[in-house]
Amino acid sequence: MYTIGDYLLDRLSEIGITEIFGVPGDYNLQFLDKIMANKNLNWVGNANELNAAYMADGYARTRKAAALVTTFGVGELSAMNGIAGSFAENVPVVEIVGSPQSSVQDARKLVHHTLGDGEFSHFEKMHQSLTAAMAHLTKENAPAEIDRVLNALLETRKPVYLNLPIDVAESPTSKPSGKLSGSTELTSEDQNLLQEIESAFSKAKHPVVMTGHELASFGLEKSMQRFIEKTKLPVTTLSLGKGVIDETTESFIGTYSGALSEPSVQTFVDQADFLLLLGVKLSDSATGTFSQGFSEENVIAVNVDEVSLYGKISQNHHFEPLIKSLETLEFAPYSGDYPAKNDDLASFIPSAAPLTQKRYWQAMDAFFEPGDMIIAEQGTSFFGIAPLFLKTNTSFIGQPLWGSIGFTFPATLGSQIANPDSRHILAIGDGSLQLTIQELGVALRQKLKPIIFVLNNDGYTVERQIHGEEQAYNDIPMWRYEQLPNAFGGDSDVFKAYKVQTEKELVVAMKEARLDPDRLYWIEVVLTKMDSPEYLQKLAELLTKQNS
Repeated sequence: MYTIGDYLLDRLSEIGITEIFGVPGDYNLQFLDKIMANKNLNWVGNANELNAAYMADGYARTRKAAALVTTFGVGELSAMNGIAGSFAENVPVVEIVGSPQSSVQDARKLVHHTLGDGEFSHFEKMHQSLTAAMAHLTKENAPAEIDRVLNALLETRKPVYLNLPIDVAESPTSKPSGKLSGSTELTSEDQNLLQEIESAFSKAKHPVVMTGHELASFGLEKSMQRFIEKTKLPVTTLSLGKGVIDETTESFIGTYSGALSEPSVQTFVDQADFLLLLGVKLSDSATGTFSQGFSEENVIAVNVDEVSLYGKISQNHHFEPLIKSLETLEFAPYSGDYPAKNDDLASFIPSAAPLTQKRYWQAMDAFFEPGDMIIAEQGTSFFGIAPLFLKTNTSFIGQPLWGSIGFTFPATLGSQIANPDSRHILAIGDGSLQLTIQELGVALRQKLKPIIFVLNNDGYTVERQIHGEEQAYNDIPMWRYEQLPNAFGGDSDVFKAYKVQTEKELVVAMKEARLDPDRLYWIEVVLTKMDSPEYLQKLAELLTKQNS
């Protein structure tokens, strides 16, 4: 018998999902049976629902859609922080919540995983601000509601929510009769906007394009690359959006961070007579606490939810076709100068000296190769990588807007599952890792092969830089990090662990990791407590002022 549960799984397969993450619970077990029986889908069980949400987020950033399954109440609430991060940063995740039988809900029975008041809608209501669309599925509405919600996922690239009662998942239905659309066409307002952009570039003497993370959410990197190469326009990116443009492109001038930018980049962007912001959100950490020096009177900003035309907001626009249409614009290619780049990398020659943040990131810059997937935790790792010029065909994952520490470890694993052929390299601090380390068991069980650098600097260095340098609340327990893969059940054929304290020890571990793509490499990097990248030191000063 073909059921509503089968219908939902076939629709997930249609949008490119081949793995589903989550945690079993008695309200979703029968639905999980359907996943296990579906030849197009694989189940990836997680240690907890928060990590499942993080892993789904990483998968979706690489595969462009993901799904997780939780149980009602306790499971979905555990996942909410991860769903909120996906919403904030435009990551398309389908959250499927297995809930009690419809008859139980209708009778308002006091069952487990509820608040004991007979009300079953509390948790759905909590998700309203964190999802682009949601539905409580019934036997009557399920196919139409599933299609509506998944189309919203494709149109917005934000999370969606489906409440799936046990009996509804088992109810018969017909197979899908058509394809999901999720596509939109240019509006008349879009056409007018394209003409305005074309005119602005034709008149500008000093134009700049700034790219952001929303472009990656819609898989628009290649379209944007063609537009930049055709027009030769100077292009920059925020750290929130790093990797959207190939940073070896001639006209890529560097990462813009307001007052924290390289001076030549800051001056070039701030003095532009026309800026086109595409998928950009000017958040505090990405702009040096709002220290950008350009004004909206010179800016057209195109976002998923709205367009700002020199400060005037309009909303009847369709982001994806609008961005793709930029390639059709006709104006003379840019023929001016670009600021000098500080991207020349001398070969890293290691010494026997203890590692410092500065030397560690010089070594990492030399270690990265074209085609890598680089993931940086929102701590010293992110702020160490942000100013670097990435190699060609490099992808990048961070979470600088939502900034939930611990996110990147599960996200790395999800992204690796989505693209097993790409070498994934994670840099994460000890404090962040302690929040989500449980998924190391999943990495070893799935025989995933990332290279993971664990920065052991004895606590919360970012917070120490901002406030409370010697306070106990910025301390964490000291773990024996190099022993963790063993503790989580790893064998020597699936992982290799190092603990490095000097430059030479780091390079030895790096070289072996590069030469051995068939094992997970776990490299503990010992650094001092207050050492941090220069970028972070400056940002911490600005955040201290912002928070006081």
